[in-house]
Amino acid sequence: QVQLVESGGGLVQAGGSLRLSCAASIRTFSTYDMGWFRRAPGKEREFVASIRWTGGNTYYADSVRGRFTISKDNAKNTVYLQMDSLKPEDTAVYYCAVATTGTKTYDYWGQGTQVTVSS
Repeated sequence: QVQLVESGGGLVQAGGSLRLSCAASIRTFSTYDMGWFRRAPGKEREFVASIRWTGGNTYYADSVRGRFTISKDNAKNTVYLQMDSLKPEDTAVYYCAVATTGTKTYDYWGQGTQVTVSS
């Protein structure tokens, strides 16, 4: 069973920064990719960023590229999302997800953490 525990959300003013963390209880060699998604009120869930566990290639949504940085700590099986220059439109519940080497799809999801950016 895979569990994902997120932390780091909160309330911040526009232009500020937050750092999200997601710790996965999964055998390291089973991790293919970890990603962050978000769902704003009244909107569909959308992709934010992801990172390949082997090699470290990163991918970003156009709306966050240059402002957000995804990184990982293999030893801790943890992925981070550093969010800078936050905008009110970044307000959402942020979810982390893990894709295993078996399916290469996001089969496991965290409970979500609220990020609110005030103008």
